[in-house]
Amino acid sequence: MANGANRRLFWGLAAAIVVADVVTKLLAEALLSPMRPLSILGDYVQLRLVYTQCAAFGLCLGAYSRWIFFGLALVALLVLRSMVRSARPGDRIRIASLALVCAGAVGNVIDRIRSAQGVVDFVDVGIGSARWPTFNVADSAITVGAIALAVSLWLEGRAQERAKEARAAEP
Repeated sequence: MANGANRRLFWGLAAAIVVADVVTKLLAEALLSPMRPLSILGDYVQLRLVYTQCAAFGLCLGAYSRWIFFGLALVALLVLRSMVRSARPGDRIRIASLALVCAGAVGNVIDRIRSAQGVVDFVDVGIGSARWPTFNVADSAITVGAIALAVSLWLEGRAQERAKEARAAEP
């Protein structure tokens, strides 16, 4: 990430996501109740306050889950840092996807530090009893960023394969 445009994109997007995540979680804690969901689109989309001490999809590691996932998030941020630093100048999709994943990780780390209750989740979607795990802005950023990063890496791999094939086909 050598150029200024990449740095501005990364830090601007990451900061916006972290701020949006923190603000929405504080609002959720102030305005929502675990027992009384706020219906947005009938039963399909609701806002419901949930504290999650585990990781995504209910992955728990016992009494020390909070600190284990805190440590894992810090390790992930170090790996992501190296990916950001090695991104090609001008690769805006890669930079944006890494900013989303990093910001989501930071947002959830902030929750793990500030409260023993766990990460604040509040978006509840599903049909009847078939519900997706409740999530937040940070979770959404991680998911969208991870998908965009996977697509970016896949496209880069395909481009490298085509270039290799083209070099092999030259006389």
